[in-house]
Amino acid sequence: MKTISDTSVWRVLTKRYDLTEQQATLLKTYAQALMNWDEFGNLTAITHERDIVELHFDDSLVLSKFIDLNQVHTLVDIGSGGGCPGIALAIKYPTIHVYLLEVKRKKLAFLEKLIQELALTNVELVPLDWRTFLRKTTFDIDLFCARASLAVPELVRMFKPASPYNHARLVYWASREWLVPKQTALYIRHDWQYHVAGRVRRLIMFQHPVKENE
Repeated sequence: MKTISDTSVWRVLTKRYDLTEQQATLLKTYAQALMNWDEFGNLTAITHERDIVELHFDDSLVLSKFIDLNQVHTLVDIGSGGGCPGIALAIKYPTIHVYLLEVKRKKLAFLEKLIQELALTNVELVPLDWRTFLRKTTFDIDLFCARASLAVPELVRMFKPASPYNHARLVYWASREWLVPKQTALYIRHDWQYHVAGRVRRLIMFQHPVKENE
């Protein structure tokens, strides 16, 4: 069984995001769960402790550098997979109700066990695919997050007139080289650059243009 041992990378993360001792402990438990679960199946390609901290946790929490998450009440993590950014943000911001949208059984099993282990009362699993979610739910959602899940043309279906979510914002984690699909350019409100683990990446925020000033 792998164990948490790289204290330096945790110190950096804790200082960068002003984590409490309890939040840091929960993230360490989360990292331990990712490392141990992966011994029994390919949950994520990122399995080393430092990479989990930098490429999962730091890459998730960086959203707080661009959006005031204290003003966000509800968030959907689309195609949550191993739980980032949703779980990491739920730990840092316990007042946000986080919905984890995931359909793969192995990942759902991991997420369910993780939520119980971390005692996260502000996290809820939603075992639906994206199109079904748009058709069959009417939650009150402030912010959608998509990190290594669906392509942008699929994601912006949420802005269709009939969608109950066309008022919400969508943040997409993109590479430095990502090119904006022509049919989605009108929805872009911000294109932020950031650095993680020595790499330049981008956060793209989408919003329906009609809703921008409402």
